[in-house]
Amino acid sequence: MSALPATMRAWETRGEGTLHPVERPVPRPGPGEVALRVHVCGVCRTDLHVRDGDLAPRRSPVVPGHEVVGTVVGLGAGVTRFAAGERVGVAWLRHTCGACRWCRRGAENLCPESRYTGWDEDGGYAEYAVAPAGFAYALPEALPDEQAAPLLCAGIIGYRALRRAAVPPGGRLGLYGFGGSAHITAQVAIAQGAEVHVLTRDAAARALALELGAVSAGEAYDAPPVPLDSAIVFAPVGDLVPPALAALDRGGTLAVAGIHLSAVPELDYQRHLFRERTLTSVTSNTRADGEELLALAPRLGVTATVTPYPLGRAAHALDDLAADRVHGAAVLHIGDLRP
Repeated sequence: MSALPATMRAWETRGEGTLHPVERPVPRPGPGEVALRVHVCGVCRTDLHVRDGDLAPRRSPVVPGHEVVGTVVGLGAGVTRFAAGERVGVAWLRHTCGACRWCRRGAENLCPESRYTGWDEDGGYAEYAVAPAGFAYALPEALPDEQAAPLLCAGIIGYRALRRAAVPPGGRLGLYGFGGSAHITAQVAIAQGAEVHVLTRDAAARALALELGAVSAGEAYDAPPVPLDSAIVFAPVGDLVPPALAALDRGGTLAVAGIHLSAVPELDYQRHLFRERTLTSVTSNTRADGEELLALAPRLGVTATVTPYPLGRAAHALDDLAADRVHGAAVLHIGDLRP
């Protein structure tokens, strides 16, 4: 640790709608933690919710960012899982109690004591970061930094949402919204034999969906061309829930993937829920979800469409994401400090 600089460049927010460039002390790892020199950090819609106060602040100020790829440069007491120089990933979930009934039954994503990177603790919009070793991921060599970063939240949440949506073999899957998470999820679903239909307001996203193999791509509130077996709402728009439910065939399942959603309108039982339709949500992820996806994505040939930004333009990256100007997933290159 003695070779590390004393300070680093970072961005922080107080949940008031802006990011602030700052110089901070380089963090040192505590017991059970690793310190990372950050290579890249993905830009996730959850970062917007933290910046804008949609998620009530848990640490203020806080450095956002929870799709972190970096090299281990320091080890806290008791860490044996990683060694200096290894490349690791840090995701949203960073702590669970390990003892509650949810943790004991393999549902650690529901742990009441869970804590999160870039919300409870500082994240990856910085040159250095620390994270619990038990919640970091060893990254396959086949995944370059820029490809690994979007998988660490957009990919993991999409993967869990896909499982929650219970797509039958060869089934028809609708994706509402087509940003960083959905465009990864679509590739996994298609590779596994699903017929994917995309509904999104963004014309460029519809074009990308068709390039990636979607059967159809329509406006967000359009009816898909066929009844759906399953659907996932990625856009944080509660108004999409009724049309997505109405698009389901008998016995279909709708999963809502966002951590934040605007108000859901009143549902009509006969139109939206009858005939054994299921409405479910997705809450964070388990470490097993992450391990599975990181192993599966290279085998399936999943490739994130990436829009790169220098660290110095992190605030612009979030603004672009809010305005739907990001093609695929935005990724900050931390060593690039251009304003």
